[in-house]
Amino acid sequence: GYSVTNSLFGMGNPLLDISAVVDKDFLDKYTLKPNDQILAEDKHKALFEEIVKKFNVEYHAGGATQNSIKIAQWMIQKPHNVGTFFGCIGKDKFGEILKQKAVEAHIDAHYYEQEEEPTGSCAACITGDNRSLVANLAAANCYKKDKHLDLEENWKLVEKAKVYYIAGFFLTVSLESILKVAKHASENNKLFCLNLSAPFICQFFKDNLMQVMPYVDVLFGNETEAATFAEEQDFETEDIKEIAKKAQALPKVNTKRQRIVVLTQGKDETTMAHEGKVETFPVLKIDPKDMVDTNGAGDAFVGGFLSELVQEKPLDQCVRAAHYAANVIIRRAGCTFPEKPDFN
Repeated sequence: GYSVTNSLFGMGNPLLDISAVVDKDFLDKYTLKPNDQILAEDKHKALFEEIVKKFNVEYHAGGATQNSIKIAQWMIQKPHNVGTFFGCIGKDKFGEILKQKAVEAHIDAHYYEQEEEPTGSCAACITGDNRSLVANLAAANCYKKDKHLDLEENWKLVEKAKVYYIAGFFLTVSLESILKVAKHASENNKLFCLNLSAPFICQFFKDNLMQVMPYVDVLFGNETEAATFAEEQDFETEDIKEIAKKAQALPKVNTKRQRIVVLTQGKDETTMAHEGKVETFPVLKIDPKDMVDTNGAGDAFVGGFLSELVQEKPLDQCVRAAHYAANVIIRRAGCTFPEKPDFN
């Protein structure tokens, strides 16, 4: 396939993942569901210290969008810097780690660095094949359109891209930044992709979500997010195929492209709605004992999909690559990957 530098653009929350296998008592103490993504509140402050003290923690560069851009780059391999990433970090050790890890992943990361807030982190509390994510955005929440995105040298990188991906998580940070990128994509007939990311986004940030939806060419989500989205949008159905169809038919600004909706269901089949039809794709089988960590599986799915999308491959090839990448990532701790992919 053919790729050019900076052709895939991502913007989101760069976080350092602090992951550990914990116990049910720990989840209960902080009233966490086994499988969820939430933003840290005051009651979770102590969680970050306790997880490091009590359990065997691993640190990995994270943040949903950044993970996906890295996976796409890994799938593509050469040239380097096909993926661009924007986000906000602090001037500290965690920030330096994120910068170093971006270089190692061969993505072109341009961070807005500020000193008010420390670099964000995300506690990944793993029990069995579940993972409960608690994100302390900190610096990630300080991204500013006028301080970074609007700068000429940065906006030039946005203009170079032909595929854009932003996780729904960023809707809590900078709606105006998302809209600027989304409108650019729409006006230039490029592909803008968004992820529902978490039930709380569909529920409590639905106004922001629906302001962006008319610009969305490819919408990603999992079964839990899809169910919450359907409920909040009064779709009056719990059937995943129907939800995909209804999301596909929501109003769209750029009528030259029909929206594509891709919904995953863990080990169950993936559903894709486009051009008035719904297709399903079985995922790659995996022995439960080979599953190390499902954290990052969704990000890897998107990364695999984007790697083919940016090379203008057919959609079924995009889904195949998505399933391959997710299958690789769940065999490893964190959103990490072997040196080279084995996909063709």
